[in-house]
Amino acid sequence: MARVTSKRQVTIPKLIADQYDIAPGDDIEFVPAGDSIRVHPPIRPAAADRSRRLELFDRATERQRGRQREVKQPARGQRGWRREDLYERGSAR
Repeated sequence: MARVTSKRQVTIPKLIADQYDIAPGDDIEFVPAGDSIRVHPPIRPAAADRSRRLELFDRATERQRGRQREVKQPARGQRGWRREDLYERGSAR
């Protein structure tokens, strides 16, 4: 049995927390179920899901690096404007 504090906080018993792998800082969900409340533990990604996500992340990183190599920054002074031009435009208003 758990007690609700004045801040409406509930302590999850250690045996239950260990059994469902609930750690401090985890988000748990309280779901109304008629006259009861169901507590849903956090959903942990499966190892296969994690490796797939890492693979997709690595592929996206490589695509981004390729895009950055394609973009050529103009040499300084070759942009068609100077920093002083920006200052002058800003002070004219």
